Amino acid sequence: MLDFSVTFAITIFNIIFLTVILRKILFKPVSRFMAERARRIRDSIDAAQADRAEARELLERYQEKLKEAQAEAERIVDCARGKAGAQADRIVAEGKRAADDIVAQARAQVESERQKALARFGMEAAALVVAASSRLTQREFSGEDRRRYAAMLLDELSALPAQPGAQKGKR
Repeated sequence: MLDFSVTFAITIFNIIFLTVILRKILFKPVSRFMAERARRIRDSIDAAQADRAEARELLERYQEKLKEAQAEAERIVDCARGKAGAQADRIVAEGKRAADDIVAQARAQVESERQKALARFGMEAAALVVAASSRLTQREFSGEDRRRYAAMLLDELSALPAQPGAQKGKR
C-alpha cells in the first residue's frame, strides 16, 4: 500500500510553501503587470478609435469645405464670364456706334462734296452755255451779262424736277 514517509510530508510542505511564496512574490506582480498591460492596450485601442473618429469627422469637414470652395470658385467663374460677356457686348456696341458715326460723317462729307461738285458743274455749264450763246448770237457778253445769264440758267435748272436715274448712287 501506500507508504507515507517524512519526505512525502516535506515535499507537500515545500509545494505549499513554494506556492504561497511564489504566489506572493511572483504571481501577484506578474498578474498586476499583465492587468496593467491589458489596460494600456485597451486604452491605446480606445484612443486609436477616438482618433479615427476625429479623423473621419475632420475628413468630412474638409470635404464639405472643399465642396463649398469649389461651388464658390464656380460661382466666381460664372460671374466673371457674365461680366466679360457684358463687357464684350458693350465694346462691340461702342465699336458699332463709332463705325456708324464714321460712316455718317463720310456720307455727309460725300454729300457736301457732291453738292460742291454740282455747284461747280452748274457754274461751268452755265459759263459754257453763255459762251455758246455768245458765239451763236455773235455778240460778246460783258462779265456782268455772263453772270446774270449764268444765274438765270442755274435758277431754271434748279427749278426743273429731278430726273429718274440721276440719283442712282444715293441710298
